Amino acid sequence: MPITVPSGVTVDVSPANDVVVKGKGGELKATFSTEITIKEENGEITLTRSSEKKEIKALHGLTRALLSNMVIGVSEGFTKTLEVIGVGYRAQLQGTKLVLGLGFSHPVEFDQPAGITFEVPDTSKVIIKGIDKQAVGQVAANIRAVRPPEPYKGKGIRYEGEYVRRKVGKTGM
Repeated sequence: MPITVPSGVTVDVSPANDVVVKGKGGELKATFSTEITIKEENGEITLTRSSEKKEIKALHGLTRALLSNMVIGVSEGFTKTLEVIGVGYRAQLQGTKLVLGLGFSHPVEFDQPAGITFEVPDTSKVIIKGIDKQAVGQVAANIRAVRPPEPYKGKGIRYEGEYVRRKVGKTGM
């Protein structure tokens, strides 16, 4: 299945399968296996594999997905939204640093990594944006890991739209 390259995005493929994708969002680079042949022509990227082995087929699908994510990233970008739920729990932006008050004795601070931006529209929502899908997801997972949602009251940091199965607490006879 070919990957369509939108206008404003350029793809450069070297003979050693070093791929550079440039667009309005920035530039992404990756090196792929030489078992997969990558060609860019007429605004489409096509991939062909060298054999029909199971490992090569899996590598083909992985390479296609990673290239597609690179093209989407430089043209549109990726976002993850986290919700901070709990009495007294809050998020705020101090310069480029994300500061979370999560009921600990100290505030938890996250520096903004290169290529990632934080937005805090209100104290209970954090939006993470970037062009690299894996980096955006990893930063979101690191922030969520500080206080994952707990099943009794539902307090903690969760992804937007994430369902937390609630448990019934103790019953007094």
